[in-house]
Amino acid sequence: MPALIEPRLLADIGSTFARFAIEREPGVFAQVSAMHCEQYPDLLAALRAYLATVDGPAPRHGAIAIANPVDGDLVQMTNYKWHFSIEQVRAAVGFETLVVVNDFTALAMALPHLGEEAVRQVGGGSRRERSVLGVLGAGTGLGVSGLVPVDDGWVSLASEGGHVAFAPHNARELFVLEYAWRQYAHVSAERLMSASGIELIHRALAVRSDRAVEPLTAPEIARRAVAGECALCADAIEVFCEMLGTVAANLAVTLGAFGGIYIGGGIVPRLGGHFDRSGFRARFESKGRFSEYVAHVPTFVIATDTPTFTGVSAILNAQLKKRSGGATLLERVRLARAELSAAEQRVADLVLSQPRSVLNDPIIDIAKRASVSQPTVVRFCRSLGYAGLSDFKLKLASGLTSTIPVSHTQVRRTDSALELGAKVLDNTAAALFAARDQLNNEAVERAIDLLLAARRVECYAIGNYAVVALDAQYKFLRFGVPAAAVTEPRLQAMAAAALGAGDVVIAISGSGRMTELLKSVDAALAAGATIIALAPSHSPLSRRASQLIAIDHPEDVATQVPMISRILYLAVIDILAVGVAMRRSSEIQAARTANASTTPAKDFARMTSHAM
Repeated sequence: MPALIEPRLLADIGSTFARFAIEREPGVFAQVSAMHCEQYPDLLAALRAYLATVDGPAPRHGAIAIANPVDGDLVQMTNYKWHFSIEQVRAAVGFETLVVVNDFTALAMALPHLGEEAVRQVGGGSRRERSVLGVLGAGTGLGVSGLVPVDDGWVSLASEGGHVAFAPHNARELFVLEYAWRQYAHVSAERLMSASGIELIHRALAVRSDRAVEPLTAPEIARRAVAGECALCADAIEVFCEMLGTVAANLAVTLGAFGGIYIGGGIVPRLGGHFDRSGFRARFESKGRFSEYVAHVPTFVIATDTPTFTGVSAILNAQLKKRSGGATLLERVRLARAELSAAEQRVADLVLSQPRSVLNDPIIDIAKRASVSQPTVVRFCRSLGYAGLSDFKLKLASGLTSTIPVSHTQVRRTDSALELGAKVLDNTAAALFAARDQLNNEAVERAIDLLLAARRVECYAIGNYAVVALDAQYKFLRFGVPAAAVTEPRLQAMAAAALGAGDVVIAISGSGRMTELLKSVDAALAAGATIIALAPSHSPLSRRASQLIAIDHPEDVATQVPMISRILYLAVIDILAVGVAMRRSSEIQAARTANASTTPAKDFARMTSHAM
């Protein structure tokens, strides 16, 4: 039987249904409920309605896959009216963690976890291990994603590939495209590879064959085609399947997906064997000079009902594992509590309710407040697998990260200067530990290379992060790098326009969304400059960067003082400055050594030439 985990909420949000489940055992999804979106004014209302039906302990962690791009905190659904703030929803339901991702990103992450029984191969080809995987699926829209293997797992692609332009393969498909052009200026693949697309194809084929257009829904067209009741419906589904073969093959050659192309969504799995017998695979392999290339790529239909839950569960699990210190430790304490003695349970309750105090207090105070003996505190720590209290505290300290709110119960008016200082410093130290674990060393190396080669370095920041830009200017000037800090938006815009090839901009932002800063970065890029961004991953600034150094420590400046994140950014500037200084020192030393080693040889050559 799988090990128990703390209950987690999982959700798959489409434009018609919002599906929810609870995961208490890895890969086991219980209390699955499909709720009509139209019955609820927003996601929060639907989520609250579902949570009200959940038995047992309420979940504190959740992950949502949604049929929409996810770009920051605010989500506005493309094909439905719901819009929401991720953070506001998290706070409203009292979750510690709420992860929201694109539904096909979640589906892609499910692929490595799907067993042989969960997929059905269509056609030939063989799967190459540890190769790129592609996934697409037609439903209300057309979702597209991919999965790239890395050393310690997989990285999913946040793609909107369903919106690429549709390319016809033959005269019949060209007629369908021209028919669609009468209604839409741009016809994407999604326009035809979707439920509404099947209906559009059906109408177009009726017009092409001079038949009366019967208004049918996509499910009815598919039903009649599979049942053999309507030749026109059968033609429409066949055209749909062949077009999907083209789209799938394009994805395969784009990604080099020798791990296979996987097909999910709400349409193809329901076609069953009819899809397997369609022209999909023949069209997939009809790729001209690359026909042999795609013939080796296998194609699979996802045949399980819960692939998105599997993927979003994997994403949430990875997110919780990243919090490798106190947050995960507290979850471990909660799960282990029932197995502890009554006295150890009192220690567990104290740790769960006041983790910061336990972190700071000596063992005598911890024992007194838990009403247990000091040896009991030590036994509690050993029951969880730690050598003792010191070992336990070290693990706890490495993960208790948080921001510094303007008003927070953690900081009390009655706190002494010593207590206040300890709390602020604990938060900062924990955040630095987390940043150290998350820092991409390769990105830092590449940024140092860019700075060493730069003709000039300009540091752009606005508002709270201006001090980071100024600090960068002073440090780089000190190490002999021509540098300037520009922190006023109008001056930034003018300075950016004056840059050129060989110049580097360090763009610094805690949100990655400042409109003025983004305009300056765009101007710098247009002028030919290179951009090193210090910003949150998946932010607008990060997507503009020539090289991103991701710093993911969210702080809501409306309610919180952005203290810790600025310290993290200053630390990264220190890393870059020291890296530049050390590299330059090494290069100078190497040059000196080279000169020293070649001079005697030159002298000897001169001496021997004179002697001759």
